[in-house]
Amino acid sequence: MKGLAPRRVVVTGLGTITPFGDDIDRFWSALLAGRSAASRIDRFDTSEFPVKIGAEIKDFDPNRYLDRRDWRKMDRFIQYAIAAADQAWTNAGLAVLDPAEAERVGVVIGSGVGGTASFQDHVAMLAGGGVRAVPPFHLPMFLPNMATAQVCMRFGATGPTSTVATACAAGANSVGDAYRIIERGEADLMLAGGAEAALHPMGLAGFCMARALSRRNDDPAGASRPFDLHRDGFLLGEGAAVLVLEELEHARNRGARIYAELAGYAATADAYHATMPEPSGVGAARCMRRALEDAAVSAGDVDYINTHGTATTLGDRAEIRAIKAVFGEHAARLACGSTKSMTGHLLGASGALEAVISVLAVFSDMLPPTINLSDPDPECDLDLIPDNARSTETRVALSNSFAFGGHNASLVFVKGN
Repeated sequence: MKGLAPRRVVVTGLGTITPFGDDIDRFWSALLAGRSAASRIDRFDTSEFPVKIGAEIKDFDPNRYLDRRDWRKMDRFIQYAIAAADQAWTNAGLAVLDPAEAERVGVVIGSGVGGTASFQDHVAMLAGGGVRAVPPFHLPMFLPNMATAQVCMRFGATGPTSTVATACAAGANSVGDAYRIIERGEADLMLAGGAEAALHPMGLAGFCMARALSRRNDDPAGASRPFDLHRDGFLLGEGAAVLVLEELEHARNRGARIYAELAGYAATADAYHATMPEPSGVGAARCMRRALEDAAVSAGDVDYINTHGTATTLGDRAEIRAIKAVFGEHAARLACGSTKSMTGHLLGASGALEAVISVLAVFSDMLPPTINLSDPDPECDLDLIPDNARSTETRVALSNSFAFGGHNASLVFVKGN
């Protein structure tokens, strides 16, 4: 609605699909306990791969959410998205939409690579059996927008929808874009998040050959080591996270539980390199500053940063430099954890999952730890919440996501009132 003041946006529902299961309470408990989701990959033969570990979902049952004849036509990333959205919808206490409501409800689900597992399988079918071997539902299985489309169909949401594919920032950008839609008055409620299922031979091979992954095959739980001097790359993960975002008065009128307010968002570009971050962190710093300005929050008010923190030397150091540039002396008083030490890197879903974690930190006044931080990199000398969860008042949390191609996204969550 042009000319009106921006509307306030709150988080009223959360859903996650991770190797810890498909229950938000179990997920949060695992993080606070400092558990690693890492394991040997057993979905496919990794004998020829230099990396044989990942944060693999092993017990997901799509029959809990979908009829078999439907889920067989969906890539796993779509299944994960629907399951996470179902959880978030239920968690928010929402009912079946009537047509009038449906026009004010939208969906934005991001993905870095979409259904590449299905694409790989279908290429093999084409090579082995010719064109008639390719399934008729090839396209809707792998297209990145199909997670958004299927979630819309699931709930009958006919409001604003889109799909974001900004690599590892996609989940955060999706949440930010949905926030803007509600803020502008184009919708009252949005399902927003990310979904990824890149643990398949081609996905693993690509990251292996880029030498981006940890090769601690004999120590999966110790493989993801953000900010540690002995880190050797990130741990590839998979899953989905979806948040219900809602206009404040809409949420109050239906008596919804408010986890936190999403008060600020920004996105910037490094314009520097296809895979490496700009070393000084200038693009990331600009992103954080703009997000704080958008939220009308000063740097000194921030209590917690859920860092991008992938466990790559260049990325970790650039983010710490950016934090110091933005927060100055306050940086030394900030808690700056990396939950990728436990979840691995969910690529396009990571920003949404870490938004969920930041919301829960604000809601519960509990900060999950950075595990495997036995020998911190001297250049990463902030309070990184080593080893153990921390109970502390958390009024403002910042969640960072930085991606291949130089895409930066930051979200600011504040305690609801």
